[in-house]
Amino acid sequence: MMNYEKYSGNSHKLKLKVCGLTQLQQIQELISLDMDFLGFIFYEKSPRYALNHLSLEQISTIEHNGKTGVFVNENIEKITETAEMAKLNFIQLHGDEDENFIVKLRERLNPKIGIIKVIRIGNQNPDELQKTINDQPSTVNYLLFDTDSKAFGGTGRTFNWNVLNEIEIPLPYFLSGGISEENIQNINALHQKPFALDINSKFETEPGIKDVERIKMFKNTIE
Repeated sequence: MMNYEKYSGNSHKLKLKVCGLTQLQQIQELISLDMDFLGFIFYEKSPRYALNHLSLEQISTIEHNGKTGVFVNENIEKITETAEMAKLNFIQLHGDEDENFIVKLRERLNPKIGIIKVIRIGNQNPDELQKTINDQPSTVNYLLFDTDSKAFGGTGRTFNWNVLNEIEIPLPYFLSGGISEENIQNINALHQKPFALDINSKFETEPGIKDVERIKMFKNTIE
């Protein structure tokens, strides 16, 4: 199994994931800033669809231990093939993948690859949300909480983080959905702090084009 020491929830330092990357130069700049996770979206309907700008071979040559592939209701063969060809370290499931799907994926996936399951938060009450969390198989390594949307992410909207204080979260989790300098202080009100922040559309000049300087400044504020 993968050594998750670097990515364990025991560290007090808040980790940072930049998602929706499409530009090699920007990726190298982010690596030089010591980003913890680099997110590549493999969902064709996304305006940040990685393969419109990068090849799997190009992604495979990026030297980083936190390369994360984001998939939405994709089939298992395509996920495993993409993960192998792009040399991904993590798979993020952002769709309606159920327990059976995740268990089968884990069987097919390289055991060194971590699985992040996204839970989209909309109008669920805490009990409904807790049931969704409890239904996740033990093969999931991390959760990611994001704002629910038909577009499956990248909305720049924030859900009510207070709901996280009303549930039990058994795994380290990523916090996503409209995170910016304006709301980062609200994390202090969370009983169980996120393992990592996942930023995307709030730090762009256009879809897939990141404001690297702004990301650098944001990273400095959370360290």
